[in-house]
Amino acid sequence: MPGPASRPLPLVRRGAAALAVAALLTAAVGCAGAGGGSKTGDGQSVNVLMVNNPPMVELQKLTAEHFTKETGIKVNFTVLPENDVRDKISQDFSNQAGQYDVATISNYEVPIYAKNNWLHPLDAYVAKDTAFEQNDILEPLRTSLTAADGKLYAEPFYGESSFLMYRKDVFAEKGLTMPDRPTWQQVADLAAKADGARPGMKGICLRGLPGWGELMAPLTTVVNTMGGTWFTNDWQAQLTSPEFKKATQFYVDLVREHGQPGAPQSGYAECLNSLTQGKTAMWYDATAAAGSLEAADSPVKGQIGYVQAPVEKTESSGWLYTWAWGIQKASKNGDNAWKFISWASGKKYEELVGAQLGWANVPAGKRSSTYDNPEYRKEAAAFADVTLGAIRSARPADPGVQPRPAPGIQFVGIPEFTDLGTKVSQEISAAIGGRQSVDEALAKSQTLAEKVAKEHR
Repeated sequence: MPGPASRPLPLVRRGAAALAVAALLTAAVGCAGAGGGSKTGDGQSVNVLMVNNPPMVELQKLTAEHFTKETGIKVNFTVLPENDVRDKISQDFSNQAGQYDVATISNYEVPIYAKNNWLHPLDAYVAKDTAFEQNDILEPLRTSLTAADGKLYAEPFYGESSFLMYRKDVFAEKGLTMPDRPTWQQVADLAAKADGARPGMKGICLRGLPGWGELMAPLTTVVNTMGGTWFTNDWQAQLTSPEFKKATQFYVDLVREHGQPGAPQSGYAECLNSLTQGKTAMWYDATAAAGSLEAADSPVKGQIGYVQAPVEKTESSGWLYTWAWGIQKASKNGDNAWKFISWASGKKYEELVGAQLGWANVPAGKRSSTYDNPEYRKEAAAFADVTLGAIRSARPADPGVQPRPAPGIQFVGIPEFTDLGTKVSQEISAAIGGRQSVDEALAKSQTLAEKVAKEHR
């Protein structure tokens, strides 16, 4: 979930690069079924609204020459920064305006949109399109894009989890050893020892930038594995619980003592740049970052080690995120829309990217076959297995030590979380900046969470 994004990131697969989403406030209205396809001057077409992340921009460049040439279907793209595109998708889908047939949505939106009857189920298309090989999609992504009614509502373009990245060469120079499955306390101890290993180098970079998809994404995974939760199963807010406090205090102390300068203004993009430029020895964040770190022109290519997300009380703690394609329920271009999705999320598209742009640029993290592909494994050898292990071990329905009232690892799968998570992140970012204590930040946050919990009880 590479960070939010009102700004595009350099050569990064952002999920959750990262996530800053508009609140889903509008109720669904009447909708039409998906059907044949509209005509343009030279054939059929489909309207696609998508985020301007680098993999999508590359998709846009390749579509006319390949998909349109093969199918005769013209794709009309509207490409916007993440904050803007989420607003526009929410407006168009909630009103069932039908202006866009396909949009990029995530595993956060899918259950909410499906419940509101804004999405067209994809099961019938999948059943007919055996070449798509639905069973090749990684099970955690299939599950996360299937709603409570048991129907599939989106197909992933790429997927990600989170893991810990570190400078192997720096650790070797300092005589430090990174465990394959570190605890957070081990990470804190290593950060202290790596701090200052080279001039201007800090021990670790962690997001401190406000945003429910920025600061709150990694922090919530720390909360989960340290025994905390946002809400109990019966909707009691828990932000002032001992476990939530412990995790937040730990995170704030770690970034203040051994983290990057200007941490309250540092998000996914800033930490990526910090590790790339040799300014930090470790970074905990999205698995999607590895493609940039191992790119041919990366200054740190071959110098980065990758291990599973740090834990304490849980066996795993990596998040789960995917940018996926959903069809608006009101679309009358369902058949064309599915043909586009089948191509964009299919194995042949990965092969196309691999051949033209290099296998490190493949929108991965979604298909088992990708990780069996010798060409991909050669270019992604440093991080492929760790990424796959992180995605497969993600447990969005059960990420902590107690039952949850809504799915989600780095978020709580309710419409109000976009607003709640952002407001809480502002309070905690202020604590990182030294403008208030963690206790003060969480007391204010608890009040906000209690208001949301009351609506759900």
